Amino acid sequence: MVDKNLLSELYPFWKELTPPQEAEIAANTVIRTFKPGEVVHGGGQECTGVLGVIRGRLRTFMLSDEGKEITLFRLVDGDTCMLSASCMIRNISFDVHVSAEIKTEVAIINAAVYDKVAKRNPHVESFMNEIISMRFSEVMWVVEQVLFMKMDKRLSIFLLEQSALDQSDTIVMTHEQIASHLGTAREVVSRVLKYLSNEGHIAVSRKGIKILNRNGLLKMTG
Repeated sequence: MVDKNLLSELYPFWKELTPPQEAEIAANTVIRTFKPGEVVHGGGQECTGVLGVIRGRLRTFMLSDEGKEITLFRLVDGDTCMLSASCMIRNISFDVHVSAEIKTEVAIINAAVYDKVAKRNPHVESFMNEIISMRFSEVMWVVEQVLFMKMDKRLSIFLLEQSALDQSDTIVMTHEQIASHLGTAREVVSRVLKYLSNEGHIAVSRKGIKILNRNGLLKMTG
């Protein structure tokens, strides 16, 4: 059985559970550690379970039939993902994939058990609805970027966000990896990176992309 103290730190509804509900969720939760790049949830798996990130970072993305990817959102320490348990969410008609970006420890609650408890405890159901709403807001932000933003603005936003996640001015990623995050072609990313480099905002080398002018990138996002 998973340590209840760990679950109470991950899930704000924990203090509202009855002792039997605590025991049921704890008995039906597993802790798994994923290596960088390892698949946590594949599009064909409807009910991997409710994911809670203990430590690390997960990437949630969509994958087209042609193999093209686009990142929807990231999950870091303390974050929860419900879309990996889409069998308990009505009217979800698209598949998402989840993979580990770095070594990540995840608590996975059995979807059927979570759904059962949620139907009996409004605090658990409210948390689920709140998380789903939050994630769809993030998805809509991605849609807005794709539809209405030029690539130089999107790439500037991505570089600043990635720098914040890595807590470094140097982003160690290939052009292909960045293209997968943004749902575009590698050639497009390379062209825009060259433009940002010529503007003096970044320096591109084999070691990665170094942010030289953070304020300049911020202006690009405005």
